[in-house]
Amino acid sequence: MDLQTDILIIGAGGGGAVLGLILARKGISSIVLEQASGPPQGLRGEILQPNGQKILHDLGVLEQLPIQAYNPVRYFHFRRSGGRRLCTIDYAMLPPPFNRALVMWPHVVHHTILDCLGKENPKGLRYGVTFRSLLRKDQAIVGVEADIGGASIKIGAHVVVGADGPFSQVRGALGIPTALHRYKDSYLIVMLESPGQLEEAQYYVGQKTILGIFPAAGQKVYAFYMVSSDYLTQLKADGVPALRKTWKTIAPDLGPLFDSFVDWNQTAYMGTGRVRAKTWVHDGAVVMGDAAHGMNPHASQGRMQAMVDAVTLAQVLEACQRTGNWSATALKTFEIQRRPHVTMLQRLADEEVFFWNTGNPLLGMLRDRVFSTMDKNPRLQYQVLSATAGLRTTSPFGWMDRFQAAGLLPDPRAHQVPGHAQPA
Repeated sequence: MDLQTDILIIGAGGGGAVLGLILARKGISSIVLEQASGPPQGLRGEILQPNGQKILHDLGVLEQLPIQAYNPVRYFHFRRSGGRRLCTIDYAMLPPPFNRALVMWPHVVHHTILDCLGKENPKGLRYGVTFRSLLRKDQAIVGVEADIGGASIKIGAHVVVGADGPFSQVRGALGIPTALHRYKDSYLIVMLESPGQLEEAQYYVGQKTILGIFPAAGQKVYAFYMVSSDYLTQLKADGVPALRKTWKTIAPDLGPLFDSFVDWNQTAYMGTGRVRAKTWVHDGAVVMGDAAHGMNPHASQGRMQAMVDAVTLAQVLEACQRTGNWSATALKTFEIQRRPHVTMLQRLADEEVFFWNTGNPLLGMLRDRVFSTMDKNPRLQYQVLSATAGLRTTSPFGWMDRFQAAGLLPDPRAHQVPGHAQPA
């Protein structure tokens, strides 16, 4: 081997970089290999949910985020296309101190994590690396072959971690059967300039219509607009003025905000998909994050769950190091602990996609009725919010909850929420 390390992480994304940082803190040697030439750039919308905030706080990273780069948002208003309010979700229901959503400037969280990793493990983060193959000894994975700086390098490791996204090359090289579903509808992200400081998020739903408005710091505002991939070319051909007009119909009170959209350079397109890998572990190898369980952004937990993966996997790897056991059986603890939570979130996101994105008028009426019922039901609000915030590992709606949310049954517990969940 040309290099040797305990843990070799393929991918310096939201999960891989956090895992590398935690391992450095634990004194476990690691190398993180990233295909890109440097830290990510460009437009990306990002909301840091409470569970992600806590992880970064525990790592001492949250306090290093530039205060001018994020906006704490308390209220999320769901509205019918045209402006009528259906429901308001109040993050202050959650236990402090992490009882706001942080709307971030693009890549600030990721860059801060990478800066910390570079300081903790200066030689452990390498950019511009091309993964070539896994190295095997009998059935176990013992390292990888990769191109670094134009040279082919063999790197040995006790465990190779595939943190390389939904189209993971590591997962493919392991031969793990995977169900990869691409959603027809994805999101156009647009950075807008507000004429005044917006404090509250707005989410508009209609017939095959979703428009999210999320206020970032410094009067910057993200717009998330649902559009099918096969319509994107036509959307751009119709021009910026036509899209501004459409948005003003959906959210007439925000006309001045939409006037700040003047050029397609303010946009990025975010494709969406779901990944379900049959297994996440192999002797000497693990896949994590989107490589194991990519989910629709409706769940608002993609990056958060990659970070939770990193925390859990680091604990399992520490135990493996103590025992010298790097087998699939030892690594399986990671999958056993994590799979139920991410499976619930994937199902929740798919349900939201089905109802929120519906073109069926009857389903649209049911969706609006559920929102309106939730607006008067703090218990159901809290259950949904705690799932979105990453604080709940089981489904927010049982069958009885579904009937009550639809207004078909009364809810005698409507105002019963956990003792700490009182608005601040």
